[in-house]
Amino acid sequence: MPGQTKIQNPETTVPKTPEMNDRDFINDMVTTEKQITNSYSIALNEASHENLYNDISLIFNEAQNCQRSLFNLMFKKGWYSFEAAETQVLDQTYQQFTGYMQQFPSAGMTQ
Repeated sequence: MPGQTKIQNPETTVPKTPEMNDRDFINDMVTTEKQITNSYSIALNEASHENLYNDISLIFNEAQNCQRSLFNLMFKKGWYSFEAAETQVLDQTYQQFTGYMQQFPSAGMTQ
């Protein structure tokens, strides 16, 4: 899209060899942590025993923090980037989802 800006730190160089490098290993760890947190999230939704829920919640938070630290490292090294969204696109998306919320049965209810 015209006018979009890539949000990224300068990429550090990694060797172009068939062997796994630091970027490959960290990317694999981020992917694994994302899968782990997704699984723990499902387990939290299904846990009926309070102590089990609390234990899983602690482990989930540790895994989520680990994933975030790995993400921050990848971003710092320039191995993770984003496309900046234009304000107009953000406003349109906000309006779209605000309209969806009006369709929910609870839209007219007050808390």
